[in-house]
Amino acid sequence: MKVETPFFLSRVGIRSFGLVVCCARLPIVALAVLSYNQVTKQLNEQAQKRLKQAAKDVGGSISERLYFLGNQMKESASKLSTEFTQAPARRGSGILKEMFKGLAIIADQGEKVLLFGDIQPIPKLTPDQRKHIRSGGICVWSNHFSDFKTHLFMGVAADPGRPERGILLGEISPTYLWGPADALAIPAMTELCILDQWNRVIFSSLPAPAAFPEQVTLQMSRSILGQFEWVHEEKGYVASYQTLSLPADISMPKWTVVLSESKSDLLAPAAHFKKIFPLVFLLSVWVVLFLSMVQIRRSLVPLEKLREGTKRIAAQDFSSPVTIRSGDEFEELGASFNAMASRLGKQFTALTTMNKIDRAILSALDTEKIIGVVLTRIPDVFPCNHVSVTLLDDNSRMTGRTYTESGTADRKMTVETVEFKAEEIQELLNHPESIVLEAGGTVPGYLASAVQSGLKTFLVLPIILKKRLSGLMTLGWSFESKNHTQEDSGRARQLADQMGVALSNAGLIRELNEFNWGTLEALARAIDAESHWTAGHSERVTKLALKIGRILGLPQEEMDVLHRAGLLHDIGKLGIPIDILDKEGLLSKKEEQLMREHVRLGLRILEPIAASHEILSAISHHHENFHGGGYPNGLAGKAISLGGRIFAVADSL
Repeated sequence: MKVETPFFLSRVGIRSFGLVVCCARLPIVALAVLSYNQVTKQLNEQAQKRLKQAAKDVGGSISERLYFLGNQMKESASKLSTEFTQAPARRGSGILKEMFKGLAIIADQGEKVLLFGDIQPIPKLTPDQRKHIRSGGICVWSNHFSDFKTHLFMGVAADPGRPERGILLGEISPTYLWGPADALAIPAMTELCILDQWNRVIFSSLPAPAAFPEQVTLQMSRSILGQFEWVHEEKGYVASYQTLSLPADISMPKWTVVLSESKSDLLAPAAHFKKIFPLVFLLSVWVVLFLSMVQIRRSLVPLEKLREGTKRIAAQDFSSPVTIRSGDEFEELGASFNAMASRLGKQFTALTTMNKIDRAILSALDTEKIIGVVLTRIPDVFPCNHVSVTLLDDNSRMTGRTYTESGTADRKMTVETVEFKAEEIQELLNHPESIVLEAGGTVPGYLASAVQSGLKTFLVLPIILKKRLSGLMTLGWSFESKNHTQEDSGRARQLADQMGVALSNAGLIRELNEFNWGTLEALARAIDAESHWTAGHSERVTKLALKIGRILGLPQEEMDVLHRAGLLHDIGKLGIPIDILDKEGLLSKKEEQLMREHVRLGLRILEPIAASHEILSAISHHHENFHGGGYPNGLAGKAISLGGRIFAVADSL
């Protein structure tokens, strides 16, 4: 199966996979970890118990052999001749020769009668050992002589009825006592060490002498059994020790059996389990993972198609439906998705067009431009046969102008005057959202021409500003049945509101412009009112300058600059004394110089007003002479602005 990257990286795929992991794999993993730890622990414990039991068994075997040796010694002692002069070679049975390296009778006076083998040197017995032997007991001990070898001895009374006849002493054969290994039940790959009461090694199966750490020997001195780990020749061992337990009639110093097995051998089952278990676990996890991914992918293929379809919708592609044939709820979801995509496509087209209409409306400041945009673009949003906009006159409020786009190729706008009745206006105010009218009923007079053109159904949208009816927008259809949805009506209402806001803004801008021009004209009259000689001068110069501008073909923006500059070009005269302005005769040089300062004074007055900066050059240059003889800067030719040159001419006429 080919696993596609988008599916694997999808959030639903990851969430589904995570759900499988949380609900199935995590418990399995937890159980596996717990089982792994428990099985490993149990294998290790079983291995240690096995080693401990082996040490106990070996100790028991050695104890049995010592007990058997003691019984054989007692039996041999009872069969011995009462005469010590018998030939040594004839004394002692063959089985004793396998058990002992030598056998002899030691009298109290130190005389030795060798029965077989050799015992060199003769060990010295302690008083306690002699006492125990004379009481009929058995003594076992070890000695280290100058040959650095460990010698094992066993002694019994030569004649229990006559203790003065001495003791029967034998040097135990290590071959019989410690071997063979199978007879002692020593497990394979296990090493045996026997320690005496001083924790010196009596016997060791290790090739090199064993040396236990000090803390280990201290541990063995304090307890009769236990386990420890140690290292011999750079190899780690796990050891179990057990103190030999013998019957009461056998007196023997403390001997400790130490059974050691290398860690690698002892823990081999656990190590093997540790190696096998992860592989088995991973295999099972991968099988479950594979099956889960197969099932998840089969479930997410329809979702992937829906996701791709959503991306296409996000990219404004509404014409590519998704195809799902899963025979389940996903197929139903796919059908619903396609229906939604088709509806969204229509809505997106409508919203895009609405947005363009809104921007065009709100960016226009001219009433007819605003209405023209609405009449041109609204058929792209609403499939209708007729669009008209009616604006009520500001004065009468009972008449209005209906704007309709002609059906000709040039798409010109026609204007018709309509009359309103008081009840018609009240009806519109009572239904501020919309009114649906049918041609078969009573149709208002303002729709008469539309009805005559064959329209049957109308959607009238009142435009109300400041609680007064300012106009209405009408959509018409040539059939009687309603062919628009509630959503269409909502968008039409929104567009009518936007148009109302735009018309209101245009009216405010118009009023503001009229106020500004009126303010400028009033200010010009105030300037001219300083002297009866200058009355109406600024307005006359402005009219002449505008005529010159029109002859030159200046654009409207520059004509507006000329208009404002003409009304304010002599504003500096407000700072000239009235006696100079009203003087009938010629001005003196000083007075003329002061009079010329009105240009600089005007610039100083207007300079703080940011909106007046574009007229400053015309005001500053209106007394400059083209040949350079003017004031205040004596500019000449094209160094004088065009506005300054126009006003120099207009001001001289």
